[in-house]
Amino acid sequence: GARMATEHLLGLGHATVHHIAGPEIWYEGVERVVGWSEALAASGIEAPAAPVHGDWSAASGYAAAKKVLERRGVTAIFVANDSMALGTLHAMHELGLRCPDDVSLVGFDDYPEAEFFSPGLTTIRQDFDEIGRRSVELLVQLIESGQAAAQVVLPPKLIVRESTAPPRR
Repeated sequence: GARMATEHLLGLGHATVHHIAGPEIWYEGVERVVGWSEALAASGIEAPAAPVHGDWSAASGYAAAKKVLERRGVTAIFVANDSMALGTLHAMHELGLRCPDDVSLVGFDDYPEAEFFSPGLTTIRQDFDEIGRRSVELLVQLIESGQAAAQVVLPPKLIVRESTAPPRR
């Protein structure tokens, strides 16, 4: 999903993508940094700077965005979850930056509220209902037989809304 988000922004013509990451101690946070890094490398782009980490909250997204937006030439940011993306939108607004005119933004999770952000948030959808169903199935298998599938991967989906656009020239 992180690769998909980064590739979407690069595909729009952004020279690079900055990243507001989740906690370094969370598997999801680490894997999203890996996906972002791999997408940049596959495009022959060096990471513009180290990701700035948050704690999944809107407040931490706001604080991280303030740091990222101090950098020169930021036109695209991939944020590791939609709550931190909401904080990022707030920081952009305070700094007088318009999304996506000045900075394009992609979140992750597709919270039900994401389409009602202003602008509607482009994000990576995870099917949480299916994740829950599969988790219960695996748990029942483990309880009944003592073993379960080692890993189940559910493909994410890019949901394009109004928060991304080609960079202004």
